[in-house]
Amino acid sequence: MKNHSRVVVIGGGVVGCSVLYHLTKLGWSDVMLIERAELTAGSTWHAAGGFHTLNGDTNMAALQGYTIRLYKELEAITGMSCGLHHVGGITLADNTARFEQLKAERAKHRYMGLDTEILGPEEIAKLTDGMVNLEGIIGALYDPLDGHLDPYGTTHAYAKAAKMGGAEIVLHTKVIATNPTKDGWEVVTDKGTVTCEHLVNAAGLWAREVGAMAGVYLPLLPMAHQYLVTDDIPEIVARGGREFPHVMDPGGESYLRQEGRGFCIGFYEKPCEGWSIDGTPWTWGQELLQEQFDKIADSIEFSYRRFPALQRAGVKRVIHGPFTFAPDGNPLIGPVQGLRNYWSACAVMAGFSQGGGMGLALAQWMIEGEVERDPRGFDVSRFGTWTSPGYTVPKVIENYQMRFSVSYPNEERPAARPFRTTPMYQVFDGMNAVWGQQYGLEVVNYHALPGEPRYEEPSFKRSNAWEATRQEVMAVREGVGINEVQNFGKYRITGPNARDWLDRIMAGNIPKPGRLSLTPMLAHSGKIIGDFTVSCLSDHEFQLTASYGAQGWHERWFEQNPMEGVRVENISDARSGFQIAGPNARELLSRVTRADVSAEAFKFMDVKRLTVGMANCIVQRVSYTADLGYEIFTDHMSVRHLWDTLSEAGRDLGLRPFGMRAMMSLRLDKWFGSWGREFSPDYTPAETGLDRFIRWNKPADWIGKAAAMAEKASGPKRKLVSFIVDAKDADVVAWEPIWLDGAVVGFCTSGGYSHTTGKSVAMGFLPADRVEDGLMCEIEILGERRPATVHLAPLWDDGGRMRG
Repeated sequence: MKNHSRVVVIGGGVVGCSVLYHLTKLGWSDVMLIERAELTAGSTWHAAGGFHTLNGDTNMAALQGYTIRLYKELEAITGMSCGLHHVGGITLADNTARFEQLKAERAKHRYMGLDTEILGPEEIAKLTDGMVNLEGIIGALYDPLDGHLDPYGTTHAYAKAAKMGGAEIVLHTKVIATNPTKDGWEVVTDKGTVTCEHLVNAAGLWAREVGAMAGVYLPLLPMAHQYLVTDDIPEIVARGGREFPHVMDPGGESYLRQEGRGFCIGFYEKPCEGWSIDGTPWTWGQELLQEQFDKIADSIEFSYRRFPALQRAGVKRVIHGPFTFAPDGNPLIGPVQGLRNYWSACAVMAGFSQGGGMGLALAQWMIEGEVERDPRGFDVSRFGTWTSPGYTVPKVIENYQMRFSVSYPNEERPAARPFRTTPMYQVFDGMNAVWGQQYGLEVVNYHALPGEPRYEEPSFKRSNAWEATRQEVMAVREGVGINEVQNFGKYRITGPNARDWLDRIMAGNIPKPGRLSLTPMLAHSGKIIGDFTVSCLSDHEFQLTASYGAQGWHERWFEQNPMEGVRVENISDARSGFQIAGPNARELLSRVTRADVSAEAFKFMDVKRLTVGMANCIVQRVSYTADLGYEIFTDHMSVRHLWDTLSEAGRDLGLRPFGMRAMMSLRLDKWFGSWGREFSPDYTPAETGLDRFIRWNKPADWIGKAAAMAEKASGPKRKLVSFIVDAKDADVVAWEPIWLDGAVVGFCTSGGYSHTTGKSVAMGFLPADRVEDGLMCEIEILGERRPATVHLAPLWDDGGRMRG
């Protein structure tokens, strides 16, 4: 074992070997993998080995497609067999909601280039030779790419390909400590010490323990998972070598595939259990857990009814072993905040569906500085530093239990909640708040009307929140609404070089004292990694506001781009307050401060320090509601006083709290984009219209300038546009395909219902050369193509209310 390597990967499962291979594929040959036992020891060796592309996150689905296509490449490179079986996969729907979800997924696949198909019962019966009991089955989604492989052979193919690219693999070597150094990391093992520039934690079942060596808590938990392999089944033998397709039966919490001349069937049972909750023993290796038929008894009984041939088959063996989950079921990949060149490659529970894509993404991140696709769905930063084992355990168990449950766009899952709350939680809870959560924080979605349940029914269509949301929207438009601003990410930037730093890190104008500006923050590739409000409080003090859920993502970027003479503080939970919006907003503000807040004295995009009631506040005149509005920030301890002051003064002005459901409707009236929907690392400023906020001629060499200037010169190939949709009882959510001249030419980024105008609306991308006001097209919603018209002007108000 050599004593230095550019990269050390800890862990020899399929993910660690994939990372190692992709590093060599992208040009880094001085890389090493250290494994405490043999390759695949841990959870890889006992995996069922299935792979599929179906995933609600389009970027994850695309990377899963990459993973599956990669296997033939690995076989060609190494001459080794991955044991590939492309048998196709069928996901059954036994209720309307499940079928709607599958139709929505099929719609996404249209513009992703995935060749999936919706099947009816007769087609399912034909593909399965009648071996599936179709009682209650409405339809299914068929994916020809689905299949299974040999976990051992595939992992060793990754390893051989990596070694062919120059990588070193060290087995039977236990990592004892990881210590940061001036230039990277020191990896101490029981056979010596290796120094490296980059350290990758791909330790699987031991990722928590390896993370703890560097002072990192990774929110993941191993779950005990069980599947069965049967004896020969006559019906399978009779197929004469035609392999049976994968069948996922969400209603029965099971997945089934052919194994030899029998079946392999696994379960995501409700009475599940976490494994080694307080830490994985170092002595654990290629062992299995004791079989537990009792916890899967109901699932087995259901599967016997769905697949009658199982009733006549004996059980050849039971595989019961642990594998790891993050709280939301997606991997934890990327640079770990606060640690230089420390990379996470953990919690990839679907290793043979996702391992190749995750290895590619991490290698791109390490070598090129960013990922080709928006990584936020699997980025380790999405859990920030606020998680704890007390949060992770119930959340992982919930995710496991709901692995095959229908996933609704408006669903709020209850485990580990409430956890993080603001001083207003009890007040709003007493006002019938229906809660959502963002980055662990409880946020009001809407306030249930008297006599209504404090629960939003999960649905792909308009929900029971409709009327309450409508009333909150109209309260803003006709009087004045109030909404907490806790769910903004907030940063205090100070120091003699604060302006210079902001001019470099932001593409837009950095305002003068007393003014604010809107600006995109770009990666070196020119893609959007943030959209910010920059408020200048003095020459050496600024406040930044952005998405609350992007704190880990943004803080990490700030850390990676430091400057002498600049201090960056995350004050997201230290500074809070309210926004007030509507025609009576100015009158309300004038009642609670002695300052002059007239239109002449307090202009649109002004920011001032004011005393409101007894609270020292930062007040800025800007509004995401497209109406006259103000954002009022104060310290956390003054929030309740600020609420009492505003609510008392606004009693006769129609003051009414509104939540995020209303906010998302209000912003559509002005076609305001939203972070994570219209603005994300998949898109550029020129594509989304954020280029209007770029200050092209400022002297600073801002990050992303070269790429943005090049796109400005050539023009974008697609443009974000807005639509009025002839919808029925379901509005656009996101990812719905846009049809023009009988072909899919784009997709939606978000949509909803404009309660102000009574219209169903959407935003999405069209080819730039086809964009014109009034263009007629179609948007596919839940499998039905609905007429839509491009509408480029604001739906409501020309800016007079907001700016006047």
